Amino acid sequence: MNKGVESIERMVDTLSSLPTIGKKSARRLTYFILNKDKEFATKFAETLVSLVNNVNLCQKCFNFTDDDICKICSSEKRKKNKLCVVEGPSDVSYIEDTNEFSGLYHVLHGVINPMNGINPDDLKIRELISRLGGVDEVIIALNPNVESDITAQYLANMIKPLGIKITKLASGIPLGTSIEYSDSATLSRALEGRVVIE
Repeated sequence: MNKGVESIERMVDTLSSLPTIGKKSARRLTYFILNKDKEFATKFAETLVSLVNNVNLCQKCFNFTDDDICKICSSEKRKKNKLCVVEGPSDVSYIEDTNEFSGLYHVLHGVINPMNGINPDDLKIRELISRLGGVDEVIIALNPNVESDITAQYLANMIKPLGIKITKLASGIPLGTSIEYSDSATLSRALEGRVVIE
């Protein structure tokens, strides 16, 4: 075992800082990379640098994109009167995988969590309100937990006076589970059965 090789240990430390990657998995990935040819490592490194340098936030919905406006926002095929509000960019891709939603998205980049110092002003809420012209339904698709419920109610209180229908995903996603860990069938049913927020 090469536990004393500094470059290997640095890579293990870096990889294990990623979500869901423990030291064992990080070590396996490190050895996998080392066992590939240098061309693989070079391509891997170039792809990573390109990712960081070229991906930014869509100027409309705040999803990740490599253009100023993402492909969803610029598509003529999307329904402009339906807006799905999600916590993070990864949630957009999980909902898109269901093929159940054909409207637009808005990414908040978090949820209200005063215990962690995250207030409404820290999220993309002002930007959401400014996008509601021509929208007749806002679907709040946040993870089922206390912070998300607080955020959903806060949004509902802001949007209701505008006369826009506000819905949320139906139950089916277990409490405490993230959207990213729900299968496509569960997410599809949650979208189909969405309920009005009172």
